[in-house]
Amino acid sequence: MNQMIRIENLQFEYKQGEEGAVVQAVKNVSLHVERGSFTAIIGRNGSGKSTLAKCMNALLLPCGGAVYVKNWNTADEAHLWDIRQTAGMVFQNPDNQLVSSIVEDDVAFGPENLGIAPDEIRHRVDESLYSVGMYEERLKAPHLLSGGQKQRIAIAGVVAMRPECIIFDEPTAMLDPNGRKEVMEIIEKLHGEGITVILITHFMEEAARADKVIIMDHGAIAMEGSPVEIFSKADEICALNLDVPFAVELASELKKRGIVIPDSIVEEQSLADYLIKNRGNFPEISPLAQKQETGFASSSLSGREILRVEHLTHVYNEGMPYETAALQDVTFSVKEGSFVGIIGHTGSGKSTLVQHLNGLLKPGSGAVFLDGTEITAEGVKMRDVREKIGLVFQYPEYQLFEETVEKDVAFGPLNLGWSEEAVRKSVREALELVGLSYEEIKDRSPFELSGGQKRRVAIAGVLAMKPKVIILDEPTAGLDPKARQDILHMVEKIQRMAGTTILLVSHNMGDIARLADQVLVMDRGTVCLDGSPQEVFVQEDCLHSLGLGMPPAGEFISLLCKKGAEISARPFSAAAAAHEICCWMKRGNKA
Repeated sequence: MNQMIRIENLQFEYKQGEEGAVVQAVKNVSLHVERGSFTAIIGRNGSGKSTLAKCMNALLLPCGGAVYVKNWNTADEAHLWDIRQTAGMVFQNPDNQLVSSIVEDDVAFGPENLGIAPDEIRHRVDESLYSVGMYEERLKAPHLLSGGQKQRIAIAGVVAMRPECIIFDEPTAMLDPNGRKEVMEIIEKLHGEGITVILITHFMEEAARADKVIIMDHGAIAMEGSPVEIFSKADEICALNLDVPFAVELASELKKRGIVIPDSIVEEQSLADYLIKNRGNFPEISPLAQKQETGFASSSLSGREILRVEHLTHVYNEGMPYETAALQDVTFSVKEGSFVGIIGHTGSGKSTLVQHLNGLLKPGSGAVFLDGTEITAEGVKMRDVREKIGLVFQYPEYQLFEETVEKDVAFGPLNLGWSEEAVRKSVREALELVGLSYEEIKDRSPFELSGGQKRRVAIAGVLAMKPKVIILDEPTAGLDPKARQDILHMVEKIQRMAGTTILLVSHNMGDIARLADQVLVMDRGTVCLDGSPQEVFVQEDCLHSLGLGMPPAGEFISLLCKKGAEISARPFSAAAAAHEICCWMKRGNKA
């Protein structure tokens, strides 16, 4: 039998809220996963992807239908351990999977629970750590590792149980570009060794590397086929509120300009090879653009200074064996009304930095000034600081706690001593500014909202206090493409309509290039680059050395140049990249 997993008319329901309202998360899904295959599952938040994955290794049992792993029914308790050992699972957040204080003990945890002999466990732990490139870190504490390293340890822990299939539930969602690349290389390596891979992801470029792509929508399978079959249907994918891989977006722009790209090309390496091979074969090329389109935000750095950081340092566990200098002599300033992007690899100090800006952390030395007043000085009232600088954490929905949306958004203004009338007016304005109807949502429980709605409510809770500065720490992490764009458009609207200064921490280089006036690049606790997107994102070698990179368009042009193209510009939108490629091809036609 060549099938690793067989699903027949699967149904799964959740009970939600105190009244036990039933939500049908998976509806009559039937599919099969071939042994040794690589299947990607994509879809919006709430489409049923993770529920489906948990049914595949018996973390959840069907409400209807059946799931078979090899020939075992997941509802058969007698074979539960056989199923879990056959189909291992790696989750989105590695911190939720690590259980021990030493890396090699963590990797040994699974085999120990399977009753494996100690000598065999030792062999498996070493072999698994070698397979993910983490053997040299085997005696370290997991909490001292970067996000990408932690995820590799989580993968090693599953590999040590020798599964025939590994289900990855958004394993790269929390990682920087280099961490995502490392994890995807490991996934492809494991697949190459014969392991069946099932990958849930919101990154279309990752899905394009699979053998088969399944799109979930409202608990059902909306589309299923090879990456070529799926991603050649761009209009249908967009109708499902998803993206296409960058190669498909760029190919569409090139087609508008007279360059014929086969629909079978959905991946960047293949597109680059095709363009190199066929340069000169398209005599009627039209660059279209009258002038180069960079894709950058327009600069607005001429305003007065609202925020200044001087020689800031912070040390975790000072004087302890694991002492870590999280910030080292950080200095920069921010103009009023500007949009500042903060980027850096996982562990570079981004979150530590922004927590100093509204007094959540105190510096070891240095100072932070808001409107010329030092907020790190003794005697400063933190309530006054936090009224002016709002911080939205990485998972904003974790900030929600009240029984209704209105009470949650009103919490901050009430604690500032505002009148009931002023609070009510501010709550209404904040909800409508984030795109939610006050009348429709005010009495709903925040915990029954969608992921994107929860984040909007959490941001509204900060907006309601009318801060001068809003800091958002990776507010789109783990969101599907449509929800991500909705949040970013909302942030743009807030800056434009309210004149609020925005600081956005992100791992998405394309978003930062498009939105930011100023970019701060952090590395090992320092600000190593500070400038406009145009100044920062042309420093390709530096960014790559920091484990970052450029926006997708710039990365593709760089790839094309490595294959022989001569393009000096590094545009940062698909349209601008298509323009540069057309100009390069026209030069080839004239030669």
